[in-house]
Amino acid sequence: MSSSHTHVDIVIVGAGPVGLLLAVCLARWGYRIKLVDNREVPTVTGRADGIQPRSLHLLRNMDLKRAIMAVAPGRSYEVTFWDPQPAGKGIHRTASRPSCPKSIDARYPYITTLHQGLIERVFIDDLSKHDVYVQRPWTITGFRNDGQDPMFPVVVNLKHVNSEENETTRAKYLFSGEGARSFIREQLDISIHYKDPIAHIWGVIDGVIRTDFPDIKMKCNIHSDNGSVMVIPRENNLVRLYVQIASSTDEDWDPRKQATPKEVQESAKRILKPYYIEWEHVEWYSVYPIGQGIAEKYTLDHRIFLGGDCCHTHSPKAGQGMNTAFHDALNLAWKIHHVEGGFAKRSLLATYESERKRVAEQLLDFDAKYAALFSQRKATASEVDQASQDQEGDSENEFVEIVKATTEFTTGYGIAYGANELNWTAEHPAQSRLFNPRGSKLRTGRIMPTANVTRVADANNVQLEQEIPLNGSFRIFLFAGVPSFTKRAVSDFAANLEKRNSFYSVFQREDLASVSYHERHNPHSHFFSICTIFALPRVDVDIAGFLPAILARYHDHVYADDVWDERVPDAKASAHAKMGLDHEHGGVLVVRPDGHVGCVVGLVEGSATVDALNDYFGTFTARPVGE
Repeated sequence: MSSSHTHVDIVIVGAGPVGLLLAVCLARWGYRIKLVDNREVPTVTGRADGIQPRSLHLLRNMDLKRAIMAVAPGRSYEVTFWDPQPAGKGIHRTASRPSCPKSIDARYPYITTLHQGLIERVFIDDLSKHDVYVQRPWTITGFRNDGQDPMFPVVVNLKHVNSEENETTRAKYLFSGEGARSFIREQLDISIHYKDPIAHIWGVIDGVIRTDFPDIKMKCNIHSDNGSVMVIPRENNLVRLYVQIASSTDEDWDPRKQATPKEVQESAKRILKPYYIEWEHVEWYSVYPIGQGIAEKYTLDHRIFLGGDCCHTHSPKAGQGMNTAFHDALNLAWKIHHVEGGFAKRSLLATYESERKRVAEQLLDFDAKYAALFSQRKATASEVDQASQDQEGDSENEFVEIVKATTEFTTGYGIAYGANELNWTAEHPAQSRLFNPRGSKLRTGRIMPTANVTRVADANNVQLEQEIPLNGSFRIFLFAGVPSFTKRAVSDFAANLEKRNSFYSVFQREDLASVSYHERHNPHSHFFSICTIFALPRVDVDIAGFLPAILARYHDHVYADDVWDERVPDAKASAHAKMGLDHEHGGVLVVRPDGHVGCVVGLVEGSATVDALNDYFGTFTARPVGE
């Protein structure tokens, strides 16, 4: 249906993964959205199909994981490697390794596989709860940032694909989630830079098959004398095969080379020998060229943005297209929210490109190398075994290094944002001896480690990093250690929060007096939520006795650090230990709305802890704090 708004906060073009996740975030936070897509219906079959562990962790934080798992998707816990036997005897298994090795502290150590349309439907259903609907089939025909309306400076022209109906909308922002053939990117004259001059053409086929190949229910990398195949198990007995058809290194290279489904099936049959494979039916098939490309810019004016496939393309072997798109959308969504919500300076939007483009560049660098090795070189069993077993060690073997790098990036836990106003380093404008306290294991810019604790209010064993949902707020974790050591420091922390110019007071809710008693996450401010964790058994935690009133108000976010963790088996308080914080004296961890660590500050008596936090937040907040 068409939106009735002539003025909206954002126009999103493209209802694929990146556009839908951006829309879901902003719709939940109260923004007016026009979401258009040039297709008659959502994706029916095919396209992207893999959700990596970190992305599933994100969907859990959005309360969407249950809906994803309800369709019984495939789960790949292991990846197997197959290579040719001598004397043309066909392929044999040479190794297997976890999809997500134990060296990565993931809640969901597997790849979830289902076709993109099922994922889109989960987002579309959520949008409908907020009266946001995809306007189909509509397309963008023009746009400009004319600045005539300072509140809504972007003019967007839209047209119905199958008629002459058109409309013009003014918006604060315009976002392209159009994919590789982005009209918006072309009109902005933003070019794609291809890092790897070698291009590949791939055939991808989804179907229900019969086979005696023993690993058909696992993700497989198969090299044979007849070519290479990647196998991905899916929902409803479906299996996806990626088959390389041609490479620009071939003597007869044709960038427009095509292949029929039957030709790709016959190629797969040759590669899988001595095993047989037959298709009961084919659900989806496509042939497409792939190169490692990245947009030179993600925005020109911080009003019109690009994200997802219109910014970066790479081989399907990386399994990162949709997952990278998710995090593009998340990164931009919360920053728009903080700017429009009056929390952050408009300059914060510049960090979208700097953070996300750097991740895409890292992804493309190793994807180019890995794709070349996958296509041109047969890995030996010993090399693959080394990659599996030597996750932490050093190796001079190129294939081993690429496999290790791929594992970190493809799970999503390799995302590491560099130094800027959000991610504290020694060069940050905020300076205090309390930043990065001795022993801290946390690297700013990376995802917060997992930790299980006991919620004091109801004795539930919970996942600490999931306790605050994706609500657009910064998450402040007060690791309060042992009260006999920290009672005064915690009291001083609360007292300094209540000072007139603290970040707590400056961004206090205007409707504070009428906030519901049952508001768990944002009783004081939409800028932040607070969790307090004591290094005590649950029965020994006295919320009223240990915490001043402003911290006790977060009654449902008080925890006991009394759950054993195999990663720190000898720790007296596992969550404190996993963060690298002293279990007696604690510390304060600030986590960005997207789950990445912003800064870590020591917890001390006096005003220094809150002073440091004021200095950190003050580098990007829209209003002065701590002055």
